[in-house]
Amino acid sequence: MALAESWGKPVAAPANLSLPFRYALREMRGGLNGFYVFIACIALGVMAIAGVGSVAASLGEGLAREGRTLLGGDVAFSLIQREATPQELEYLRARAPVSVAATMRGMARTPAGQSALVEIKAVDNLYPMLGELKLAPPVPLADLLAERDGAFGAAADAALLARLGLKVGDRVSIGSASFQIRSVVESEPDKLAGNVGFGPRFLISEDALRATQLLQPGSLVRWIYRVRLPDNRADDQAATRFADDTRAALPQAGWEIRSRGNASPQLERTITRFTQFLTLVGLAALLVGGVGVANAVKSHIDRRREVIASFKALGATGRDVFAIYLTQVLVLAAIGSLIGLALGAALPFAIVGLFGKLLPLPVVPSLHWGELGLSLIYGLLTALAFGLWPLAQVRDVPVATLFREAATADGHRPRLRDIVGIGAVIALLLGVVIGLAYDKRVAIAFVVASVLVFGLLRGVAAGLMAIARRLPRSRFTMLRLAIANIHRPGALTPSVVLSLGLGLAVLVTIAQIDGNLRRQFTAALPEKAPAFFFIDIPSSETERFSSFLTQIAPKATLEDVPMLRGRIVAARGVRAEDLKPAQDAEWVLQSDRGLTYATDLPAGSKVVQGHWWPKDYSGKPLVSFDKKLADGLGLKIGDTVTVNVLGREITATISNLRSVDWQSLGINFVLVFSPNTFRGAPHTHIATLTEAGSTPQTDAALIKQVADKFPMVTSVRVKEALETVGGVVSNLALAVRGASSVTLISAILVLGGALAAGHRHRVYDAVILKTLGATRARLIGAFALEYMMIGLATAVFGVIAGSIAAWLIVTRLMTLSFVWQAGSAAGVVAAALIVTVGLGLVGTLLALGQKPATVLRNL
Repeated sequence: MALAESWGKPVAAPANLSLPFRYALREMRGGLNGFYVFIACIALGVMAIAGVGSVAASLGEGLAREGRTLLGGDVAFSLIQREATPQELEYLRARAPVSVAATMRGMARTPAGQSALVEIKAVDNLYPMLGELKLAPPVPLADLLAERDGAFGAAADAALLARLGLKVGDRVSIGSASFQIRSVVESEPDKLAGNVGFGPRFLISEDALRATQLLQPGSLVRWIYRVRLPDNRADDQAATRFADDTRAALPQAGWEIRSRGNASPQLERTITRFTQFLTLVGLAALLVGGVGVANAVKSHIDRRREVIASFKALGATGRDVFAIYLTQVLVLAAIGSLIGLALGAALPFAIVGLFGKLLPLPVVPSLHWGELGLSLIYGLLTALAFGLWPLAQVRDVPVATLFREAATADGHRPRLRDIVGIGAVIALLLGVVIGLAYDKRVAIAFVVASVLVFGLLRGVAAGLMAIARRLPRSRFTMLRLAIANIHRPGALTPSVVLSLGLGLAVLVTIAQIDGNLRRQFTAALPEKAPAFFFIDIPSSETERFSSFLTQIAPKATLEDVPMLRGRIVAARGVRAEDLKPAQDAEWVLQSDRGLTYATDLPAGSKVVQGHWWPKDYSGKPLVSFDKKLADGLGLKIGDTVTVNVLGREITATISNLRSVDWQSLGINFVLVFSPNTFRGAPHTHIATLTEAGSTPQTDAALIKQVADKFPMVTSVRVKEALETVGGVVSNLALAVRGASSVTLISAILVLGGALAAGHRHRVYDAVILKTLGATRARLIGAFALEYMMIGLATAVFGVIAGSIAAWLIVTRLMTLSFVWQAGSAAGVVAAALIVTVGLGLVGTLLALGQKPATVLRNL
């Protein structure tokens, strides 16, 4: 009958198509009923991967296209704590126009006594050489920054005006200079090329910066020299050649050099890493969806038994049947993947259309065929990896077995060659995931964790069924029925556990990481964390500054250390650019670092290898290195490290390796040198003040007193700095939660599909039990208990697995402390129970609505 229905209509497919494809299309003419979850799962996963990849590629294209503008020139040379010498500046200006800028932190003070930390940017009359500085109201730069009526002109960020209650035309003081705010900075063309600031922007002239008297020997100021090449030879190759020639001509300068091709390398690295993380979240959604694929294929095969039996009875081989239904799976996977590709490809255009004016990043929306093609491969391979097993199970089942309604092919194991083929597809999928990953360690960890979680989920399902099978028979009918349903043949337990378990584990992992990051940056300051950092304390003023703080905060603890800035330019005799550091240690080579010298071991440090130098040491320069970073750079005791400080290269021998408690927020450094290393070098000091029971009011009063007495010293309130970082982290966490919601939606879809796949058995059970006298309320109660027990067991596994994964990520990859977030875990458990019981009861109510006569007549 089914075969007649299938073959009795004209063939919709062209005659020249292969036989499996023609029959596959013919079977699908009735619609896609039963495959909507299949298509939705593939579409969601592919959409996540294609969307993330397209946005990242669009952003990368924007950074590359706007690299010259973002950098403010074709090549930028930056120096810390010192200006370029006349000879260095002459070399640059002899070859191209040069614009000079300087950035540093300072304290802005109002006549009313209020103060705030600002990020000072001093520019010359060539700024900006590229792009547009947007001001409100618009003012010519020369008029904006000119000195008039005893005050220099300035443009400030709107956040500063709001914080101090200022308006355009008001005056503030920084250091020894007075400023009139003449405009508000709306956007800077080169802002993304700079570092993240802890205060609002304050734009002034170079002359005004010198008038503040903040430029003391050793002050933490960065000088940036931007070079603009002639437009007829301004390309990436010319910029790279110019940078290389300058580096060769002035090898001792200690420049940090950026060209237009890498205007913001840290931003690009951050985007790449974040993109990979979100791609892994998308892959997790695909993996969850893969369970839905397996359920859908299994259910479809179960519904088409009579057709498959008829095929075989009329001479079709197992290979023919397999080819027909494999073609269907591929067609459906292609449909789902194309839907996901369309949505993912549209994401950059949607973001720019909706949020283009609000985005600080140069997103250039376009179609990125490489990213879309990779997403298509992921979708097809996932569908094959999960769909082949249920397809292969029916390949060798005899016709007589397929005609038996009660018989199933669940226990039939596919042929060895089919298992090998399935393994090859899975290996190919895993190889693509790992091979194309930015950080292969993270990708391998993801793959191992996914395989482990799937194996554990199978174990959880089997264990739950085994426990239910061995439980004593309960006197309560509903409980007895619920326990029997958990372990009976064809039970929903494996499908529900697999469908929900991975999604819950991912959700718990994200929730625990998010909670710990929020705690780390917004709430939980260490008990002994300092309340303030004070930077740019002149060496000649350290004693007077310490005495003053002791006077105004007698119960506080003050720590003071010397500080310089320098760049690691070589290690083990190998230049920094030729070293091959581990990915978690490469950051220490990418820019200048804080350096210090000390007689005694710094607080918060512990020597784990080697020995600390004697207090009266006066030999060749020695250095103490952070143990984790030394391992990442391949350094050991006795190796040499060369740093460029103030234009001089100093080589020191590693004397010992330390473990550092960075989470205490005390003063500590990757590199601590012996006291004789920097004898005579100009430098400033950095200090911390730890005070118990401080309040915002007392903190503001202390900052005011320090700003009035020592205008050249910059005060940083630790909690405000952490709140700034916490804001960035919160935005990232919001993006992660948004992406992880795709995984959760997939899990719910798959769960619904798994319950729908078992609907026919539910109808059969309900009708038989109702015929034997079971009431509607009792059946609903039994099914609700069944779903609640399965959901609870799955949720407990998800909480445990997700918590372990989050602990490993937070403590090993992020090197932060971990505190288990009980509230989020409880929320996940509650959500799992609500979703499982809710979806299960929807299907149960539909089953209970079936008329017994109709069902019994077809048994």
